Amino acid sequence: MGDAIDVAGAPAAKGFIEQLTPLGSTDGVRSARRYLKPVPQDTGDLDIAIGARMGDVFALAKTCTDMPLPEVEILLDSPVHEVRVGAVSIMDFQARRKRTSAERRKELFELYLRRHDRINTWDLVDRSAPYVVGGYLFDKPRTPLYELARSEVMCERRTAIVATYYFIRQDDTADTFTIAEMLVDDEEDLIQKAVGGWVREAGKRDPQALLDFLDRFAATMPRTTLRYAVERLNETQKAHYMGLRGQG
Repeated sequence: MGDAIDVAGAPAAKGFIEQLTPLGSTDGVRSARRYLKPVPQDTGDLDIAIGARMGDVFALAKTCTDMPLPEVEILLDSPVHEVRVGAVSIMDFQARRKRTSAERRKELFELYLRRHDRINTWDLVDRSAPYVVGGYLFDKPRTPLYELARSEVMCERRTAIVATYYFIRQDDTADTFTIAEMLVDDEEDLIQKAVGGWVREAGKRDPQALLDFLDRFAATMPRTTLRYAVERLNETQKAHYMGLRGQG
């Protein structure tokens, strides 16, 4: 797979799209249509899919890690879902790279928030929020996450909790549990799964905090959230908390 470069030698959006397009397939389109369930609140019609394998999209994006952010934004503007996956993957690769400057990390964070309208499916959030958003905010005030958690837009609320995965990896779980508390009664299935999954992961680092959270909310939280949250507990604990459901 060659580099998607322009005549100046820099990775370019046009080259990325030209190399990505032949990687699509009819079978892949059918799979994507099952995978990409539309969320009317956020996306309206289902995104256009060309059926490219995610592994191929990630590999191509990796060759374009040096893509300038104006070119990345061109990819974000694409109606093709896999192109936008490429955009957020490039952002993620840049954010993870140790030699990326503090200025560029800020620019990545600002681009993510400014174009959140194009980061509008759960997989786009999950692919980039931990390092682009969480990584940037780790040593800064985390107010933006709380603002996102109060958003009416599902994917913005998902960013709020998903971004804390970076914190969890640093054994910093407080914001995960606090934001989970804000979202614990959310009616959206994709938020319920994220809240349950992220408190479960935080609980690996702080088991008592997870149990305290469950003691407070297990009786009233959505069943999906609870099922994800207790997944790694022992059978006795799992039965106890699942048995509380509906008693609040």
